[in-house]
This record gives sequence, C-alpha cells and structure tokens, in this order.
Amino acid sequence: MAYLKPGSFTVKVANKVAMRTTLWGVHTLRVSRRNSARNQDLPVIPVEVDGHLYIVSTRGESDWVRNVRAAGRVGLGQKGDLRDYTVTEVPVAEREPVITAYRKKAGREVEQYWKKLPDPADHPLFRLTPA
Repeated sequence: MAYLKPGSFTVKVANKVAMRTTLWGVHTLRVSRRNSARNQDLPVIPVEVDGHLYIVSTRGESDWVRNVRAAGRVGLGQKGDLRDYTVTEVPVAEREPVITAYRKKAGREVEQYWKKLPDPADHPLFRLTPA
C-alpha cells in the first residue's frame, strides 16, 4: 500500500496545534502503539455517514493505521474528552460513499492526498462503534 509521509513541521507543530482546537471538526485519535506501552495521538476529522462514524487515513498505510488494526479499539474526542470505540475496517468496495462525504467535510485541505493517491484502496477507512 502507498503512504505519503508527513513533513517534520506537520508532525512536530501542525498536528499538535490541530489537536488543541476544535476548528475544522478536528478530533484527537488515541490508539495504543503495537510495539510499545505508549499511546499514539494524532488529529483526524471523523465523518458520519448513515448514522455511523468513520475515520479515514488520508496519507495511506500509515503507522496509526497499523496500530488501529492491531489494537481493535481507539479513543476519539476533542480537548482531552475522549470516548472509547471499537473499530472495523471497511472493505475497499464499500469505501466510496464515506470517502466522498469525508472529502466534502474536510475540504480542500485533503484534496492533495487524493491527487497523489486516487485509489480508494490507498485510504484505509474504519467504522467506529461506541465501546
């Protein structure tokens, strides 16, 4: 699978700022790392489609995606108020309506990723169910 690695400014500054705000619908995703006892926190923009909540990997097969698969559960919320969810990866054939809704919600900020990775198979997608 493809992966678009973020630059150091994104990792060290922009992601941290995004998780401290509620602008653009940004939430903090917390997942246990598969190779350590520490958690991984990162900003995501969840999207609701047909009554279900989803998270999308804009950059492809990232480290957080592998951590989510291994953990099977995540925390999601804003400004430190995280709720627990179990996760189910959505098959590629079922991703298009969620990706369309996500791109509409997240706007032009995410369009660059679809220009570089246009195939829905390159964007892991998870359905969240309250734990």
